[in-house]
Amino acid sequence: MSGLTRKEQRARTHEVLLDATIRCLVTHGHAGTTTQRIQDEAGVSRGALLHHFGSKSELLVAAIHHIADMRLREFGELVADLGEGHEALEQMVRAIRSVMAGPPFQAAIELWTASRTDAQLREALLPAERRLGSALRDLFNRHSGITDPRAAQTAFETLMALVRGLELTRIMRTDPTLEDRIIDDWLDHVARLRDR
Repeated sequence: MSGLTRKEQRARTHEVLLDATIRCLVTHGHAGTTTQRIQDEAGVSRGALLHHFGSKSELLVAAIHHIADMRLREFGELVADLGEGHEALEQMVRAIRSVMAGPPFQAAIELWTASRTDAQLREALLPAERRLGSALRDLFNRHSGITDPRAAQTAFETLMALVRGLELTRIMRTDPTLEDRIIDDWLDHVARLRDR
């Protein structure tokens, strides 16, 4: 990290620790994610970890917001040139599917599960997930073409449940085309709602 100011070094170490936390959550699950594992994964000293995060809970709370920021940034990049019409809806759905997949989502799932019985995690998780959900919902409402607010809400919530479920059950499927067929079926259904 030579050539960086102390402030830049601190910010870099902070991010390295958060990224290591995500990798540990994905690899070891919430229960197996220890501060020692995170420290080893990040390649930092115990002192460096404790300088940034006084406890595992504090580190996991920060990781929750880091994951939400990563997913929002990815989503923003994927929809930056979103146009209008059916193609825009399909592009937006693919973007939502993308942010509901991969390591950041898998780490978030670990934290969601743990937050069921951990009030501190739940308290940190809800605002971060609501922020992400609000951004996705706003874009969906602008581009879905569904004028009935209730139908739009149902379509959005079914999409969210669908893409989350597809990622959660990915390891159980042997047909690699099934996900695309399911999404295409959802898009066909929404196209009928748009025509009303």
